Parts: sequence; structure tokens; C-alpha cells
Amino acid sequence: EAIVTSEELGQDLEHVEVLQKKFEEFQTDLAAHEERVNEVNQFAGKLIQEQHPEEELIKSKQDEVNASWQRLKGLALQRQGKLFGAAEVQRFNRDVDETISWIKEKGQLMASDDFGRDLASVQALLRKHEGLERDLAALEDKVKALCAEADRLQQSHPINASQIQVKREELIANWEQIRTLAAERHGRLNDSYRLQRFLADFRDLTSWVTEMKALINADELANDVAGAEALLDRHQEHKGEIDAHEDSFKSADESGQALLAAGHYASDEVKEKLTILSDERSALLELWELRRQQYEQCMDLQLFYRDTEQVDNWMSKQEAFLLNEDLGDSLDSVEALLKKHEDFEKSLSAQEEKIT
Repeated sequence: EAIVTSEELGQDLEHVEVLQKKFEEFQTDLAAHEERVNEVNQFAGKLIQEQHPEEELIKSKQDEVNASWQRLKGLALQRQGKLFGAAEVQRFNRDVDETISWIKEKGQLMASDDFGRDLASVQALLRKHEGLERDLAALEDKVKALCAEADRLQQSHPINASQIQVKREELIANWEQIRTLAAERHGRLNDSYRLQRFLADFRDLTSWVTEMKALINADELANDVAGAEALLDRHQEHKGEIDAHEDSFKSADESGQALLAAGHYASDEVKEKLTILSDERSALLELWELRRQQYEQCMDLQLFYRDTEQVDNWMSKQEAFLLNEDLGDSLDSVEALLKKHEDFEKSLSAQEEKIT
């Protein structure tokens, strides 16, 4: 009877399980004694049937034994119910504690001030955070289930209702806190990603501008018309590549302006990079225009040199014709020489137009 009337219900789930095991042993022992009680009843019945002189005393003792036995069995059922209820409450407490422990462990990760130093590290952190958010989404069902269990236990175990409510509120507080942390960290990581994306584009574009400037400056001025034409063609190809990067410059500028409009924490740096990017683009276009003018001037010069050389060559040939002492020795030869001289004068007029 001391076992079944015990008020000890355990301090935690492990303790309750130990008490339940001991009680199971008691129940096994109790079941074993039921046969003994039945034997006592059978023997009492036999004595009464035989009209034993102590019949009244026998009946009294029999009733006393049966009453004690039924009381003991009733107390055992009550004890079993209390231990079962205690196990439910302690199991709830354990599940809540484990959930809160997991939440706090993940909370430490979400409280990190590491938001990435470059695009690759930010992307890695975002993937990691998205994994944590998936874990949180899965945990939400467990939190809801524990809250529902808390409501049920408060109804079925009113004596523990206040303690269960405290646990429930502790769970909800931790759950709301980590959801807030997760949302804040996701926002900060997105801010960091947008910044690092912009900075990566900035580095790519400024690096490309440097390479393009070197490429435009690399060509020496040509020494002939063909070379000058090739320079102009190649220079126009460079302009095509510059035009092809216009969308990239526009996209980078829009990204930077969006960061400024959103009041990004790195707005000063973004503003500085936007200015540099604009200046670099303008300097590249100015350089291209300068070289275009130089190449066109070079082309004009080489055309002049070519035409001058052609005129010099023509005049050298014609000078030999004019220095010829042959004035003809007959009418036919003189007329032929006059015809040649007329042709020379026509050619001279054509060359004069070309020279002037």
C-alpha cells in the first residue's frame, strides 16, 4: 500500500520511467497475489458451508481481506494513471526543452555578423541560410504540434496546467525570436549579395575598360594607305565592342542607384564606385574619339603621300618627253609630234586639277 499511495511522480522523464518500471514490478507481484486472495475466499466459503462455529469471525475477516484487496487494486489503478500522466507531462517538457535547445543552437548561427566578403562567400552564406530556413519550416509543424499537446495536457492535467503554460509560452517566445532573426539575417544577406554583385560588376567593367584602353593605344600609326585603312577598320571594331558593353554599364548603374535609393549601409562606397565607373566610361569614349581623329588624320596623310608620289612619278616621265630634241624631219613626223604634245597638255591639265 505504501507503493501505491506514494506521491513521488519524478523530476524528469527518466525519473518517471524508473518509477514506472518499479510500478510494473509491483503490478506483477500484485497479480501473483490475486490467486492467494482467491484461495482465502475459497477456504472461507468452505468453512462457512461447514457451519464453522467461528462463522461470523470468518465472514468478517473475509470481507476485510476483500475490501483491502479491492482498495489496493483501486489505488494501484490510480497510481498507474498518475504515473502515466506524469510521463506525458515530462515527455512534453523534454520535447519542448529539446526544441528550444535546437532553436537556440540555430539562433547562434543566425546571430552571426558574417555577411560575406565577396560574391562567392555571400552566395555560400545564402545557400546555408536557405538550408536553415528549410529546417525552420519543418520545425514549425513540430512547434504547432507541441502547442496543441500543451492545450490537451492542460485540460487532462489541470494540476500541471500553469507549469505547462509556462513551457508553452517559453517555446513560442523562442520560436518567434528565431523567426525574427531568420528574417533579419535573410534581409542582411540579400543586402550584402546586392552590394557584392554590384562590386563584382564594377570590377569586371573597370578591368575591361583598362584592357580596352591598352588595346586602343597599342596600335602605331600606319606608314601606308592600306595600313591606315586597316587601323580604321580595327578601331571601328573596338567601337562595336564598346557599344556591346553599354547594357552592362547601364545595368551596373541601375543596380547602384537602386542600392542608394534603398538607403543601403554601403551607400557611400556605392556612390564612389558609380562616379568612378561613369568617369572610366567617359574617358574610354574620349580616348576612342581621339584615336579616331588621329587615325583619320593618318589616313589623309598617307593618301597625300600616295598622290604626291604618283604625281612625282608622272612628272618625271613627262620631263623626259619635254626634253626630247626631236622636232620632226617631215610634215608627218611634225604632225605626230604635235599630236603627242596636245595629248601631253591634256594630261597636264588633268594632273593640275588633281594637284590643286
